[in-house]
Amino acid sequence: MKKRIQMITAVLVVAVLAGCAQGLGGGSYTRDEARREQNVRLGVVESVRPVQIEGSRTGVGPVAGAVVGGVAGSTVGGGRGSAVAAVIGAVAGGVAGQAIEQGTTRKNGVEVTVKLNSGALVAIVQEADEQFRAGDRVRILSDGRTSRVTH
Repeated sequence: MKKRIQMITAVLVVAVLAGCAQGLGGGSYTRDEARREQNVRLGVVESVRPVQIEGSRTGVGPVAGAVVGGVAGSTVGGGRGSAVAAVIGAVAGGVAGQAIEQGTTRKNGVEVTVKLNSGALVAIVQEADEQFRAGDRVRILSDGRTSRVTH
């Protein structure tokens, strides 16, 4: 029964963390970006390079991990031993929760270098949700804070 509760809790933690992941691709917009005017620049892809986009550190992972670890640790032993195990479990769970959050929210990305029609070179990193090749004609959409490359 104890193992089953731990497994269900772990599954719930992973589900919560997956829900925290934000789309970082060319076709992903936040709610705040909707209906915002964007500048459009045209150009040609010079190069494309695969990159890793770091996972998020929202604090949800460590907190959820600490709760799971503390609950799991409190079931070990009795009396003072149970309290010590709960603290150790909470610390270990917090560390593990942070690692899980970063791992589940890490994304494969691309660094797209574009030669604009003006002659300037720009590079934009985004999630690898669209395929780009050198020589592709592309658009860069920018709102002053974020930019994205699209076909």
